[in-house]
Amino acid sequence: MAKQNVAEQFVDILTRAGVKRLYGVVGDSLNPVVDAVRRNSAIDWIHVRHEETAAFAAGAEAQITGKLAACAGSCGPGNLHLINGLYDAHRSMAPVLALASHIPSSEIGLGYFQETHPDQLFRECSHYSELISSPKQMPRLLQTAIQNAVGRSGVSVVSLPGDIAAEPAPEQAAETALVTSRPTVRPGDAEIDRLVEMIDEADKVTLFCGSGTAGAHAEVMEFAGKIKSPVGHALRGKEWIQYDNPFDVGMSGLLGYGAAYEATHECDLLILLGTDFPYNAFLPDDVLIAQVDVRPEHLGRRSKLDLAVWGDVRETLRCLIPRVREKTNRRFLERMLKKHADALEGVVKAYTRKVEKHTPIHPEYVASVLDEVASDDAVFTVDTGMCNVWAARYISPNGRRRVIGSFSHGSMANALPMAIGAQFTDRKRQVVSMSGDGGFSMLMGDFLTLVQYDLPVKVVLFNNSSLGMVELEMLVAGLPSYGTTNKNPDFAAVAQACGAYGVRVEKPKDLAGALKDAFKHKGPALVDVVTDPNALSIPPKIKAEMVTGFALSASKMVLDGGVGRMVQMARSNLRNVPRL
Repeated sequence: MAKQNVAEQFVDILTRAGVKRLYGVVGDSLNPVVDAVRRNSAIDWIHVRHEETAAFAAGAEAQITGKLAACAGSCGPGNLHLINGLYDAHRSMAPVLALASHIPSSEIGLGYFQETHPDQLFRECSHYSELISSPKQMPRLLQTAIQNAVGRSGVSVVSLPGDIAAEPAPEQAAETALVTSRPTVRPGDAEIDRLVEMIDEADKVTLFCGSGTAGAHAEVMEFAGKIKSPVGHALRGKEWIQYDNPFDVGMSGLLGYGAAYEATHECDLLILLGTDFPYNAFLPDDVLIAQVDVRPEHLGRRSKLDLAVWGDVRETLRCLIPRVREKTNRRFLERMLKKHADALEGVVKAYTRKVEKHTPIHPEYVASVLDEVASDDAVFTVDTGMCNVWAARYISPNGRRRVIGSFSHGSMANALPMAIGAQFTDRKRQVVSMSGDGGFSMLMGDFLTLVQYDLPVKVVLFNNSSLGMVELEMLVAGLPSYGTTNKNPDFAAVAQACGAYGVRVEKPKDLAGALKDAFKHKGPALVDVVTDPNALSIPPKIKAEMVTGFALSASKMVLDGGVGRMVQMARSNLRNVPRL
């Protein structure tokens, strides 16, 4: 039996950790690893057109599966291209292992061709970034990297010189068990006792939920029902907490809607559950605040806390539910539910008025129709910018759908690459890339990856020929829009030229049929929808501190454009709450 080289041993360890795919672009320093993948039936090499796509795809796969995913880049410029997607994966707490191959080990530090120092470059966007300088070092270093990525929910980077990858591996050592899943964390008794006391003493409690409530929907609903609490959410909490929620008061933050802002400001006690909500301008400073998070570094970094609770949301609620006294006063809950329904009712007509005749097409209408015709278990990947607004307002969660995007890092061009990673996890599941024309054209080359692997991703292109969110930011700042216009091709024709299904939609009456036909197509498809670049108007009230580089609305104001079917849910919730 031939002796393994380091690259083969590296790939074997990845497969033992559950990695199914390695996304990347081949290159000389990566050749030993790519060849090892070729000869290993347990893992596939996914050839993308840009390494940034590789990192985004790996991050999306990790978010969909909850398991370790991997990407790779060749020395110098190759692995540098990974960095934006790795930042996104790290800030999304997605377990990703990145291989940054390196120049020959004997040339490091001598200004060699394509020399960089990847072990240093990736430190800010990873929990662990180290250089393998000896074959004997590799197995333990890779194991440590994997355990950092999985155990701490983020990125690990391993830098491996190509010459070391090709060297014989040391004699096979005993296989060490790898960490491939995270434990649950129960808070301490003192914190639970204090939180129970705070809840019992408060007349009005509001829950504000983030992505840390994943897997805890039943517990949040039971807890809210017992303490008669409105339940708001951040954007990353929407998919986990909004569905089947009779206590829903909408979303706070820069894209917020409904009564979430009021509910968080008019309570006696605000409990932040599994959220690292970044916009402290939307959080109150005159109510008691308790925060529950499994990541202790998140506790108190957005607002002054009266109690910090280190633990999983589900485990914490399981401790609280049997101990807190059931509240009987529903007045605060009902008042917030009514405010929520009224807030939504006031704007819902904005996207329904004359949509069948309005051209260019209202993007709100596109998102609303998309929500209707997409599968109940679809995965939506969402470009940063106005597509975030449409997904937040119109895509209805149900416990089976997923909505992922660059919600913490805020990168352009993320939707198509994320769709690639999501689709590889399950070719039979519907994956929809909600792309803006700016984001799509930035990494448009990887539409060819869909064609190459016959991935049935459906790209719904909101084509307003502009960088819409940036243009809006300029207007809010009192600046004339400049440098925001895109001169676009017929993207449907481009898709057809690539060998995919493509259709262009310019009239509202053609939209539903075009989407349905594209979704029926078995391979990759692109629906190029020409949308109105003037779809949004500035809210009548806006605070300067609520304007950032990402978006512009005060959460208690809904941007002119409606909220789709959410108003129906809000009215239903209000009707179904019994009155005492």
